[in-house]
Amino acid sequence: MNTVVVIPTYWGRESHVGWKEGDAIYDHPTPLDKEGTLARAIDSIKILNDKDFTLVVIAAATAEDIEKKVEEKVSSILKGMNPGVDVVFFSHSHLERIKAELKKKGKEDLVDVLSLRGYSNIRNLCLFVPHLLGAEEVVLIDDDEVFEDPDFIKKAREFIGTEFKGEKILAVAGYYIQPDGGYLLHKDFEPWMVYWNNLEKMNEAFEKFIGKGERLKETPFVFGGNAIIHRDLFVKIPFDSGITRGEDIDYLINARMFGIKFYLDNQLFIRHLPPPKPYPTWLKMRVDIYRFMYEREKLRTQEPIKGMKIVTAEELDPYPGEFLRDDLEEKVYRASELLAIQYMAEGKPEDALESLKNIEIAKIQARPLHNPFRSYLSFQQKWESLMTLGSGLHI
Repeated sequence: MNTVVVIPTYWGRESHVGWKEGDAIYDHPTPLDKEGTLARAIDSIKILNDKDFTLVVIAAATAEDIEKKVEEKVSSILKGMNPGVDVVFFSHSHLERIKAELKKKGKEDLVDVLSLRGYSNIRNLCLFVPHLLGAEEVVLIDDDEVFEDPDFIKKAREFIGTEFKGEKILAVAGYYIQPDGGYLLHKDFEPWMVYWNNLEKMNEAFEKFIGKGERLKETPFVFGGNAIIHRDLFVKIPFDSGITRGEDIDYLINARMFGIKFYLDNQLFIRHLPPPKPYPTWLKMRVDIYRFMYEREKLRTQEPIKGMKIVTAEELDPYPGEFLRDDLEEKVYRASELLAIQYMAEGKPEDALESLKNIEIAKIQARPLHNPFRSYLSFQQKWESLMTLGSGLHI
């Protein structure tokens, strides 16, 4: 098997500069003056028994004017490491060369398929670059994780491409061990969470699919930082560039529309050690509102097309299905009101106003202006054309 492990890594301006208007927004990009978590992730490869794979590191900058610095920074980190596997580095200059090649081949219409801005676009490069390397399967992890299971690669390869209950397995999901050693998420209960119960529903899903039953089972969720995708899937199905976050579960939905299932392996784990996210609760809710509204509309605009399957919110229960139903706006309204009251009690009127803005956003701004299903099909067709060309392109 030709296995490629991919780590995307996100970098922002120096600490004293911080985020500027127009910069891409990621959960925790590493400032250029810091070392970040990438070296820790790569160093953990040493624990693996099976090192018969290629490591691809994809570096993304939050802004165009720091792209060169980001390439230099990540390149210097990689030069100082010896993980015991072949390492391929890809960043903005490499992407520009790919785009130039496409233009030379008269394929200008495919240039905009590839981008290093936004989670979905970066995930697509996590599939495209391995494709150029002839990968049979791609293992997606993140730079804020570490390997702790010496047999991780063995387990990652164990089921991918094999037959299970009469179907070929093209996608396997692992799971995260949290910093406390368990797989459940923990947060102190607050009243607004009665209506915005995403943590509760995620843990319900984790208990059902990770904590119970047979080792391998069809899953409604996937972690983008612990997933294995077979070539037969990634040459056909891209991540949806129209969604701003939650691209991993959205990819599962896209695959399911094409009749392809994700299976969760409850023995395939990786340790997740994310830096703290310095964002207020109202903003975390807001970005989820945009993602759930987009995905719900994609489900609503599905059409009966030969070779495709209609996916329902119910089959994605308990998570994300709970947030893809008709009562999504009601959830936002009730939760935002309670959160605003809490902010006022804490003496934070600005945050209270932002919380109440989420109600309007759910009703107006977060509603896609286009047909997400049709838009995705159009993008998917371009992706297939690009992947057909892929073998003739060079990094």
